[in-house]
Amino acid sequence: MKQINTLLLLGILSFSAVGFSQDTLTISKKEIWQKASDKNLQIKMTNQDFKSAEADYRQSNALFSPSISASHTAISTTNPLMAFGSKLNQEILTAADFNPALLNNPAKTQNFATKIEVLQPLINVDGFYGRQAAKSKMEAFQLQTERTKEYLKLEVNKAFMQLQLGYKAVKVLEKANATVDANLKLIENYFKQGILQKTDLLSVQVRVNEIKNQLQYAKSNVQNASDYLGFLLNEDTTNKVYKPIEALENSIVVETINTTLSTSRKDIQAMDKSSEAYAKMLQSTKMNFLPRLNAFGSYEWYDDTLFGTNAKGYLVGAQVSWAVFDGYKSIGKMEKAKADFQKSEIENQQYKAQSQLDLNKANRQLKDAENKVNLSKLILEQSQEAYRIRSNRFTQGLEKTTDLLQSETQMFQKELEFLQAVFEYNFTQEYVQFLTK
Repeated sequence: MKQINTLLLLGILSFSAVGFSQDTLTISKKEIWQKASDKNLQIKMTNQDFKSAEADYRQSNALFSPSISASHTAISTTNPLMAFGSKLNQEILTAADFNPALLNNPAKTQNFATKIEVLQPLINVDGFYGRQAAKSKMEAFQLQTERTKEYLKLEVNKAFMQLQLGYKAVKVLEKANATVDANLKLIENYFKQGILQKTDLLSVQVRVNEIKNQLQYAKSNVQNASDYLGFLLNEDTTNKVYKPIEALENSIVVETINTTLSTSRKDIQAMDKSSEAYAKMLQSTKMNFLPRLNAFGSYEWYDDTLFGTNAKGYLVGAQVSWAVFDGYKSIGKMEKAKADFQKSEIENQQYKAQSQLDLNKANRQLKDAENKVNLSKLILEQSQEAYRIRSNRFTQGLEKTTDLLQSETQMFQKELEFLQAVFEYNFTQEYVQFLTK
């Protein structure tokens, strides 16, 4: 798993509706997934991939179903053979037509033929394996579509948690803004009384501007997060911003780590089905060397007028065909199919090894994230206590302004780091569940 994107500790993606003209749309975690499953473009594309594979499989029905065609042919000829044959088909041949002069130099003859032809495959062993390969391919796409939905759900949940973190962080920044404003008023009073120097006042004013800038930057970033969530939901977020109904929790729920890679994972099953499809295609190319048995039949109408049916007849039969040698074409196809199958087996093996590697890494990240949450919480509590003590001492004239500012900066920074740590743990936990599903 790629390292989780840090959502800015000081400019964290958050948003305050105050001062903005956008409409605020409240949305729940359950609601966004329902919208995403119905409207997401990636899911729609994977559904079309599955339909394409399903259509390929339906084409293989031709292995069992007859092929029926109809045609109507009109000719006008003085060719001796064609003229004689046309009259014969029309059943209008007379003894006079056997006159050598007429046979060698016939008059213009017109013939109209209507024909219905049926071709019925009987035994095509290569086609059976080809049909099985198409079915395995279709099932692989179906599994991959389901896995795409699972991944999208993970991505939607991540975007939702980022938005939760943003709104949680903006409260921290607004609280920091209120604190520095209060400190500024205090410093200004002390400065007017001549207790503090001009540099102390300037330091506090710089800190006030920093906080306001960070808050404004956070408001811009949350719109980006909201836009991304809208992209996943395939909704237009112009002049709109999402706001989660559920707030980000300040605690985590530790679950047992699963170290086993599940073979029932949809993507792994899809890889197995893909290898199975290549194996069937290899078998199909091998069966190309066997003979094929097909039946055929036709019913025909002939006349010397358009769409006439005065004469008629039928033809039925069966054919055994065997491509004894086609210039190494079949051999080449078999060798290519064998290479493709072996490559799919190697890719399957590599994919499973990579998946296990990702799971092991994610489990370590989850453990690290748990430790980070615990340490961040402890550090936050210590920084809050340190700021409380320094603030009290400052009002008594026992602390420097720079020490107070440093303590205040550290306190809010550690609070943002704690929120980030909670987000990282919750997302990593969902990612591990995704890898073991």
